[in-house]
Amino acid sequence: MAGGLELKTPFGTIYSTNITPDPKTGIGKYSFEQFDRAMRKGVAADGHNLYPAMPYPSYAKMTKDDMQALFAYLNAGVAPVVQPNRASDMKFPFNMRWGLGLWNAVFLDDKPFQPDTKKSAEFNRGAYIAQGLGHCGSCHTPRGMAFQEKTMGHLGGNGDKYLAGFTFDAWHAVNLRSLWTPADIVSLLKTGRSQYGTAAGSMTEVITHSTQHFTDGDLAALAAYLHALPTDDKNRVARKQAPAPVAATDKAMYNSRGGLGYVQFCATCHRRDGRGVGEIFPTLAGNDSVQSKDPTTVIHIALSGWQSAVTQTSPRSFGMPSYATLSDNELSEILTFVRTQWGNRGEPVTPKQIAKVREELKLQQLAGSDTKTPRFAALLKEQNAPQLVQGMRLMTETRQLLPKHVGNDINCSSCHLNGGTVAKGSPFLGVSAFFPAEAPRAGRVINLAERINGCFKRSMNGSPLPLEGVEMKAMVAYMDWMKGEYRPGDKVPGRGVAMIDRSIVPNPENGKKIYSEHCAVCHGANGEGIADANKTPVFPPLWGDRSFNIGAGMARTYTAAGFVKANMVMGHGQKFPLGQGNLSDQEAVDVAEYFSHMPRPDFPEKVKDWPKGGKPKDARY
Repeated sequence: MAGGLELKTPFGTIYSTNITPDPKTGIGKYSFEQFDRAMRKGVAADGHNLYPAMPYPSYAKMTKDDMQALFAYLNAGVAPVVQPNRASDMKFPFNMRWGLGLWNAVFLDDKPFQPDTKKSAEFNRGAYIAQGLGHCGSCHTPRGMAFQEKTMGHLGGNGDKYLAGFTFDAWHAVNLRSLWTPADIVSLLKTGRSQYGTAAGSMTEVITHSTQHFTDGDLAALAAYLHALPTDDKNRVARKQAPAPVAATDKAMYNSRGGLGYVQFCATCHRRDGRGVGEIFPTLAGNDSVQSKDPTTVIHIALSGWQSAVTQTSPRSFGMPSYATLSDNELSEILTFVRTQWGNRGEPVTPKQIAKVREELKLQQLAGSDTKTPRFAALLKEQNAPQLVQGMRLMTETRQLLPKHVGNDINCSSCHLNGGTVAKGSPFLGVSAFFPAEAPRAGRVINLAERINGCFKRSMNGSPLPLEGVEMKAMVAYMDWMKGEYRPGDKVPGRGVAMIDRSIVPNPENGKKIYSEHCAVCHGANGEGIADANKTPVFPPLWGDRSFNIGAGMARTYTAAGFVKANMVMGHGQKFPLGQGNLSDQEAVDVAEYFSHMPRPDFPEKVKDWPKGGKPKDARY
């Protein structure tokens, strides 16, 4: 409560003030009357006017009892902090505070909340919270020329505009009127998520610091009030459940630049059906922020990333990386796909709209800077595009498309992230340039197709593909395309996985702890992986019958540690492209030792490995 929070406005920057009970820099010398005047009229103890970024027009609706309780809490329940207030940095003439007196005379209604006698006690309790202490209208109600909220409640001449949505600071606060069922509203305010999506931007702070702590009765009342507000949107019906999935067509997903961009950069977490992953990554299908008429929020998230709210029911935060490195054209293609598939009714997004938000966020210097990552969308311009797209799909949907050759729940992209396009995520970039090559494990020279079949037998615990079959030729063609301009002997940046000091001694007990804290949420408490509602594997198992066998490279401690170090924990932060890399080398080795040495299928052909010697010390056999 010591202040200093930066609040940006169209007129300049304001910094929140110290409201701890420190007598010199805080409000320790305020009388209740002075506090009440500041809260209701926006006038500080020394008589200067406060900027309405402090929502006194909403706090004015508080009852006297609640105002006294709040005053008592700030004086007795908050520790005093000595921290001088930071001066505001407002543009002329808004730095002249006398003008705020005129603003108050025109726009401030400091009458306390008056209940609607025709409505229930629950409705009125919800209205009191929304209009008063909750100050929901500060973000969700449209503002006028003087940046005043056009209405402070649902009654009166502009009552239909209350909580009808507003765009500011590169965020679009959605229309809250009759948005969802009361149960869905309660879920979002208590946990940060509902069946229609998750909170983003400053709303995550509202949930983390405020609404998750509401009583169940107050949450129910607020939800009942929002649900009861009428809307002029004829298409809006408070839904009882999320709409049934509407699959994106193959033409939309695999024969459009936006669809292929989505598959490459989004589908790992949000899935190809747009339904997300349970309590981890939000659904995009049926998501109101995604398909909102104003696309500002979804553009903002794509450019700057996302972090989920931290709540008592969801103590771990999940993140999405910033995709500001993608060009405006690429992002417009991907977001247009997202807003128009799976039954979504959003309008296309233009590069101009992306550029506008990028400029507001001061991210324009990043535009197009990621030039080394091959783009799936570029496959469409090649003469053999159908074959290349098939190869990409076989790499990313291996288990689904080749069930007779995959004996577990692993895809090629489980180890070669995003179809082999992620640096230090075992990328395919340049790989085919190095084949045929001597393979120490095989003890002979092998070609690329034989190397691919090695993965089918080991990592996917399955059977090899016919070397001259259509599927193998498509996979080889895709990897040849991924070769780019590289030639034999070239050094390929990001090739393989992270380098790990092999002198590090693993501590599997610590690895077990790390696995439980960081890995189990995606890979299961018992290493079984997780699946969607249709029992389709989402994130792969790390041990057990459905995982890779002991002949796989990932069954070796230091190989697995290098992969973990560079690419996990996914969703932990906001690094491009997957938000990875937050474990130390020791932690990566510890957790790799733990899961790589758990029970898994045998590999009968292991007796043929390393016939000329040189077996690594961390081999499982």
